[in-house]
Amino acid sequence: MSQSPYPVNERGRAVEPDVSSDERTYATLLHLTLLGYLVAPFVMFIAPLIMWLIKKEESRFIDDHGRETLNFHITLMIYSIVLPVIAGILTAVTCGVAFPLVIISVFLPFVLGIVGMIAASRSANRGEYYRYPMTIRFL
Repeated sequence: MSQSPYPVNERGRAVEPDVSSDERTYATLLHLTLLGYLVAPFVMFIAPLIMWLIKKEESRFIDDHGRETLNFHITLMIYSIVLPVIAGILTAVTCGVAFPLVIISVFLPFVLGIVGMIAASRSANRGEYYRYPMTIRFL
């Protein structure tokens, strides 16, 4: 396990000691773009992509949070497509016995997204780095 180049706070999270209030707010807003999932699930990554591209060169804190947000948004999009398909196949194979899995698979990405968004937004607002669980790292 590699050592973080950043100081660690009492919660065991790496923190950026020189991060400004504006950077924390911007990183928090990056995570809150996940609320777009409620409006347009399959284009939800466009807002954080634009925000990240605009500010990624200005701050390594924003760059890190932007990458993490995009990875999470893309992963949720994949989960939203793949999980119901797998549950549907299982339902067909079991002649409907596995139907409750279809309902769970539809809501699971939504719940994971809300919980993750809240945790990441709080961490960004405190100046901490954050890693979403169950996220595929594309960037």
